[in-house]
Order: sequence, then structure tokens, then C-alpha cells
Amino acid sequence: MPTFDELVAEGESVPTEGWDFSWFDGRATEQRPSWGYSGLLAGRMARARAALDVQTGGGEVLASVPTAPPVLAATESWPPNLAIARRNLAGLGATVVQVEDTADLPFPDDHFDLVVSRHPVTTRWDEVRRVLRPGGTYLSQQVGAGSVRELTDLMMGPQPVDPDRSAMRIAGDAEAAGLEVVDLRQESLRMEFFDIAAVVHFLRKVIWIVPGFTAADHRDRLVELHRFIERHGPFVAHSQRVLVEARENG
Repeated sequence: MPTFDELVAEGESVPTEGWDFSWFDGRATEQRPSWGYSGLLAGRMARARAALDVQTGGGEVLASVPTAPPVLAATESWPPNLAIARRNLAGLGATVVQVEDTADLPFPDDHFDLVVSRHPVTTRWDEVRRVLRPGGTYLSQQVGAGSVRELTDLMMGPQPVDPDRSAMRIAGDAEAAGLEVVDLRQESLRMEFFDIAAVVHFLRKVIWIVPGFTAADHRDRLVELHRFIERHGPFVAHSQRVLVEARENG
């Protein structure tokens, strides 16, 4: 059996670029939302004429669509992800642009009939409305309030839940920007971590769970969690997901 230090070293060695989570196979699991975002995305993309994916990451989810619209663009803020996204989306003919998460979108008014975003850091609802054509649609799967808080609280002590990520606030912000919310769903989804390497890699990759995480700074808590997993089995947490679909009615 690998030692604690060997597992931590392994979790620290795995690259964090992109949104490919295949390394976690056999080491961690996460229940998927019942609505099937990838399927919804594929259906919307097949009907679109011009589409934009905001905060695409490495473009892995967008690259899975079987049919792309004639005009396809994506934005991403993190430089290491840009090269990955451009490579993954080249086959779809997508233009990938570096844009900060809170910045204005570098596209004309009324330019897209579909804007999508999976797990955005933040949503500029005013910009989404501006670039959507009348009758256009915004589809997004967002991280809900208190996602994976069991792990956050274990590492940092009890933390307040950000109300801005609640389904009610998401819908309210969309409507305040002048969009009509036509679909809103939320689910709590079971996660299991089977070893401490998976925990370390997850916290390095999903940086908002424990901001500024390093294994050295959180060693005592990681040792405690490692011993718990050895004695009692996987550590269980719950991710929170919100699906929102909104329309620009002109």
C-alpha cells in the first residue's frame, strides 16, 4: 500500500490543465445531474447558427458535440487552457479567445443565437444579454451554493455559504439583466474520494473549494482525512449543480 507521503506526492504531480477528469477513475466518483448537460448542449448546438461557449476550460465538453454551428466561438481566461482548447476545438472550426472571467465579451451586439457556459466562475448577465440575438438562448450548468462544503469545512473550518450561487440568486440576476428564465433546476450530487491523492489533486484542480490550497499548508488535515479513509472507507461530499436556461426576448 502506498504511504501517505507517496499518495500526496502523486496527487501533487498530476497536471491540472483542462477539464479532463479521467485521472480520477477508480479513485473518486461524482454523481452526474439527471438533466445530462452534454446532451442538452449537443441538441442546442445542432440547431444554432452562431454560438459562444463562455469559460470553456480546455474545450473538452464543447468538443463532444457531434454537430457545430457555422459560427462557433469560445472564451477562456487561463493561459494554460487556451492551447488545450484551441487544439480540442480545431475540428469544430471554433475561434478561441482569451478573455478574463469578469471582462466584457469581445463580440458585437446581437451576435449569437446561443450562449452556453459550464461551471462559470462568474456570469456577466449584462454581457450575455448584449451578445444574444432577440429570441436567443443562454444555457448553463452552474456550481450551486455550498458545493463540496464537507471538504471545504474539513480543510478550513466552517465557512459561510455564498448566497450568490443559489438557484434563486442565479434566476434573479438573469431576470434583472432582462432575460426570461424558462428552465431552472437544482440537484445535490454524491461524491466519494477513495484515497488522499484524489483529494489533493481535486483541491489543486478545482481551486475555489479551498482557495490557495497547498498540501504542505493543510498537511495535518490531510493526515486526519487519510487515516479516516483507511479505517472507514471513502470520504463523502456533495456537489451542488444548477441548470439555468434563459431567453432574450428583445
